[in-house]
Amino acid sequence: MLREKTVFGPIISRRLGVSLGINLLPENGKLCTFDCIYCECGWNKDGLDDTTLPSAEKVRNDLEKKLQELEKQNVKVDSITFSGDGESTIHPDFPQIVDDVIALRDKYAPNAKVSVLSNATQVHRPDVLAALRKIDNPIMKIDAPTNELINKINRPHKGYDVGRVVEALRKFDGDFVLQTMFLRSDDFDSSSQDVLDGWMAIVRDLKPREIMVYTIDRPTPAQNLRKFSVEEMQNLIKPLIDEGFKIQIKG
Repeated sequence: MLREKTVFGPIISRRLGVSLGINLLPENGKLCTFDCIYCECGWNKDGLDDTTLPSAEKVRNDLEKKLQELEKQNVKVDSITFSGDGESTIHPDFPQIVDDVIALRDKYAPNAKVSVLSNATQVHRPDVLAALRKIDNPIMKIDAPTNELINKINRPHKGYDVGRVVEALRKFDGDFVLQTMFLRSDDFDSSSQDVLDGWMAIVRDLKPREIMVYTIDRPTPAQNLRKFSVEEMQNLIKPLIDEGFKIQIKG
């Protein structure tokens, strides 16, 4: 199980380059509105020892200290990324923290992008949506086109509805990045035609400026999960590539 400090890295991200991470969740626990079967942070039930969220002041101070260190070391950062041990947008001060991070980015690392990796469960909230619209790379997750399959893969908290998420994401007017995990198990397959057709219909509806398609890269809490090759994923999403969608594929 990964457990991250409030500010961690920078690390080399296969999607974002040199990425400095911000964890708005507990440093020794996990809080998330999903409990994904592939999550590198482990099951939610195994992350209950620590439920303390960092304050907005701590995030601001820790980030400024780290950016000052990197500036002295002449380390260039491609992305300052909200990620960490769970879902960043559930932090009650997320909008204020976004403003603080953008201000510090502008001061110390003006060429870096601000990114967020989110499961999109809070995007229907006006305050969260407004904060996400300020971010350079709002990376929103939809792993499957139906609630039934999302319940198998993402195991969301009660009340999740993919239709509501799609409706909320329309408010970005395409100015966001859609992220989707491709994987197989003994009882589902992201490459089955009905799943592909439903997912591609969502893509065509939302018209995101970029799509990140990826597969398992690290140990997973669930067993018997199988990854796709880059070539397989390229073949599966070829209709969208042919239609002109910008798609990043990572194995």
